[in-house]
Amino acid sequence: MNKPLCVVSCPIDTFSGYGARSRDFVRSLIKEKGEEWDIKIIPQRWGDCPWNFLKDNDPLKQRFINGQMNQQPDIWFQITVPNEFQPIGKYNIGVTAGIETTIFPGDFIEGMNRMNLNLVSSEHSKKVAQATQFEKKNEQGQVVGVVKCEKPVEVLFEGLDLDTYFKKPTKSNILNDIKEDFCFLFTGHWLQGEFGQDRKDIGTLIVTFLNTFKGLSKTKPALILKTNHSNYSLLDREEILTKINVIRKGIEGNLPNIYLLHGEMTDEEMNQLNNDPKVKVFTSFTKGEGFGRPLLEAAITGKPILTTHWSGHVDFIHPDYNILIGGQLTNVHPSAANQFLLKESQWFTINAEIAGKAMKDIFKHYKKYIEKSRKQTQYIKDNWTFNIMGKKLNSLLPTIEAAPQMQQLQLPKLKKIGGKTELPKLKLPKLKKIEA
Repeated sequence: MNKPLCVVSCPIDTFSGYGARSRDFVRSLIKEKGEEWDIKIIPQRWGDCPWNFLKDNDPLKQRFINGQMNQQPDIWFQITVPNEFQPIGKYNIGVTAGIETTIFPGDFIEGMNRMNLNLVSSEHSKKVAQATQFEKKNEQGQVVGVVKCEKPVEVLFEGLDLDTYFKKPTKSNILNDIKEDFCFLFTGHWLQGEFGQDRKDIGTLIVTFLNTFKGLSKTKPALILKTNHSNYSLLDREEILTKINVIRKGIEGNLPNIYLLHGEMTDEEMNQLNNDPKVKVFTSFTKGEGFGRPLLEAAITGKPILTTHWSGHVDFIHPDYNILIGGQLTNVHPSAANQFLLKESQWFTINAEIAGKAMKDIFKHYKKYIEKSRKQTQYIKDNWTFNIMGKKLNSLLPTIEAAPQMQQLQLPKLKKIGGKTELPKLKLPKLKKIEA
């Protein structure tokens, strides 16, 4: 019997959050089903994100389908935003981080309804997907129905690969030029939106940090921003530096330093950065996460995390070990809205005053916070790893029967007569003459 054909369409070779999700997902799928299924990959682009993340000798590249498929997959996975989901296979599974706000776009719901099963990254995304409903109207504007998610939605979290991200407090060379020994680290894209309205809310983070520590006469902490817009070009870097400087010029006083890390970094380099002794706290004022992968990668170090108390990352950022800051739900600003982040939806706005007080307290009483946060290393190992994700994935997959092989038609052997192969003569019945 042939193995069932499994094809995964995903941005596996890109420098992006969905690229990282794709690589972990496919490797987990191979680990769980590689012996049973013939697993192939269709690599896709992801917006303007850089390409060629995988090395030439990576075994995943040997599974690439670079041309057209010559048969229908028995099982089809598509890792992307749900409006792109298409039921190509005999059984179809959509995999998505989900949404960062309170409403799934209508075409997301329609895409999920095209699949047999949908896997999202967090309880937040599952809840929003199942709660979202839209009125369906005809050309006259009359309501003729309701659009809602009618297909199964399950949570498959993004498990941490402990061979790549782990606790190892060693000095790296990445921060050699930083003089401060106490640094807050933010990691994530600086996305569209006016000041205070981008999804990661980096502007508010910068202002809060500067105002919190500008009055210190002695040693000040530093803020490290590992960020970029959509690429790693020099122009992109200069645009971000300009934004930071504009914010600094608007605040008077002896301000603490802010450092920008801009450019490609491997997973190994990111793990070194997270473990560097100068990095004391991880922070994000994010307005919403489908999952929040950088926060999970940071949490394994056992250092404190200061972030918002809403959306995907609260699944794994344990409140007893970290600092989750309150705030309120606010409408998505028009400057940040797009086809995915609807202006009719809401996301989280942090209470900057409380966040500033928490920053100051962590800086003054770090020992108290690190004693609690150390416990999260084991918490991550027990609940949020690549291997545990694989077991969850395996439990969600359907049973796919192998396609039967084509059998050759077995004809009877011909009998050789008189030195020649002759066909048997057809014997007809004798005809009886009927008199007219």
